[in-house]
Amino acid sequence: MDKLHHIVVVGGGAGGLELVTGLGNKLGKKRKARITLVDAGLTHVWKPLLHEVASGSLDANANEINYRAHARKHHYEFQLGRMSGLDRTANDFGTPGAQDNCLFLDSLPALPARLSAAATREFEHQKVQVLTGQPVSEVLEASIIMKDRTELPSEMTIWAAGIKAQAAHQQADTLFKTLCNRLENGEAVPFVYNDHGSLINFSRYTTVGNLMGNLSGRSMYIEGKVARLFYLSLYRMHQVALHGMLRTGIIWLMDKISRAMHPRLKLH
Repeated sequence: MDKLHHIVVVGGGAGGLELVTGLGNKLGKKRKARITLVDAGLTHVWKPLLHEVASGSLDANANEINYRAHARKHHYEFQLGRMSGLDRTANDFGTPGAQDNCLFLDSLPALPARLSAAATREFEHQKVQVLTGQPVSEVLEASIIMKDRTELPSEMTIWAAGIKAQAAHQQADTLFKTLCNRLENGEAVPFVYNDHGSLINFSRYTTVGNLMGNLSGRSMYIEGKVARLFYLSLYRMHQVALHGMLRTGIIWLMDKISRAMHPRLKLH
């Protein structure tokens, strides 16, 4: 076992978990490499669902994946822990206080004007104030200082700014192919990001988005039930990568039964 190549993946997010699952099934099962996942938590929840968990409309216990159990099924190891020394200043623009006083989420891609306008209208309809054209100059422990020196009180500050495409699935797929090739003395696979568009989900209220055409390069605006269907399909694609088609089908059926039997809102 000690003579095997040891591949360590830090972070069990969408990309990390899909990567170790593929490597475990491909390499770990055949004892061609030792695969280890390191994460500070014991369970995985798909990040785009976190707002539904926070609002109580989604039961995290029913939708989370236990890393240890998943590791046993997919031939990799899980180590509870965190990595120190990683510079995470890439998307906070060096804003004073951001690293010390913010919780960080993966940043969003730049959205087309029509999609941004639709998202803003929905936020305002839900009584959420949207401030634009006001860069953050400093983040304090209990407030945010804007460029014009306006101070906004804040009990919890979440930083999700920056322009960085959400490409975890594509990156995991490319890295999986590269690592498999390297073990056979092959070449690395170049990463080419394909923009398939953006989707914004407002829980049960609405969903809006734009889809990129592969041939024409033009985008198509969608909203409502059609956009919601595309949004849910992304989650099912993630589940297929982690569990396979059959198990995902069973999970989908259990979700339907659970939603029919349980209340729509869970109070914490």
